[in-house]
Amino acid sequence: MAYRRTENVVRRLAARHAAIIAAAGALAAEAGINAVQIAPVAERAGIAAGTVYRYFPSKTELVTALVAAVSEREATAMRRAARAAPGPLSALAAAIATFGGRAMAQRRLTWALIAEPADAETDTARAGYRKAIAAELTNRLSTALAARSLPEQDAAVTAAALVGAVLEGLVGPLAAVPDAARTRDAVQALTLFALRAVGVVDAHARGLVVQIALPAEGVSL
Repeated sequence: MAYRRTENVVRRLAARHAAIIAAAGALAAEAGINAVQIAPVAERAGIAAGTVYRYFPSKTELVTALVAAVSEREATAMRRAARAAPGPLSALAAAIATFGGRAMAQRRLTWALIAEPADAETDTARAGYRKAIAAELTNRLSTALAARSLPEQDAAVTAAALVGAVLEGLVGPLAAVPDAARTRDAVQALTLFALRAVGVVDAHARGLVVQIALPAEGVSL
């Protein structure tokens, strides 16, 4: 009986942790990263502020946990799309398009996690999101390079550049805001740009983009 009670406690603690992160993500998606404060997160999650403090003693720790949760979710989606692709270049294209499509589907949250004005501690905590996406793209580029499907290049440098290009092109302050009917066009245009940038010849790049199935799944925490 004691073992079962312990299991129940662990399950309850994990559920409460997930509820806090979900509440933080919902607030960031609605009102920005600066809305992620202990009291409003507690209210959104339906628990006492003191309970949130037991899990996250500061706002910075809460933001760090939110970034980690979103980063893992997005990286998992990119890996899933890449694994379903038939080859290293199509896997790269699928990962880029999945990243771009999901970033646009949750545009306000993405902006909150990358560039919304915030204090220095919050800004440092947010860096994990870009690092996680860059790591996934580095893996895809490295696989394509090992297969000699791309010209020689530094995969990590290229991945960092692609993260910046996709985020700025689709979500940043200079990005156009396409209506829902043109979201696919915008993501395909950025994916084509990215493939050309890494050295895929134009005809092949266009063929890869046409084959992409953009993510239709939800993006809630």
